Amino acid sequence: MSKLLVGYACVSTEEKDLTAQRDALAALGVEPDRVYVNFDFTGKNKNLTGLREALAAYRARDTFVVTKLDRLARSVRGAHTIAEDLARRKSNSTSVVRSMPRRPLGKLLFNLLAMIAVSEADLISMPTREGMEVGKAKGRLRESSQNSA
Repeated sequence: MSKLLVGYACVSTEEKDLTAQRDALAALGVEPDRVYVNFDFTGKNKNLTGLREALAAYRARDTFVVTKLDRLARSVRGAHTIAEDLARRKSNSTSVVRSMPRRPLGKLLFNLLAMIAVSEADLISMPTREGMEVGKAKGRLRESSQNSA
């Protein structure tokens, strides 16, 4: 059985463009039909069909490819769970950053990078959350739990 590259790309909404991720995956050698995609990749969305399909397509000794660690998971726990699953299946897992860890120091680096990716995502979304709070306080945004009558 030959080794394959399995790519995964995701964006937070369908309006966002996947071109940069698809191009990066192609540059790494991932065939277009081996790229699995998720839209609505947010911390609240648990229906990650594209990720499940990518993980299902992956076989031992394949290489699982993402463009950035924050594209793999929205939490350190999620990234760690996926990494452990791939390691159990004898993965040659990789990302653009570095190879997925197998040794203690590599695992430490992976967890640090995952924490940085999660923190970066939180920092990016913070102004949006603050703006929404201001809008609510000024009566410009309704609470999502309120019914429109």
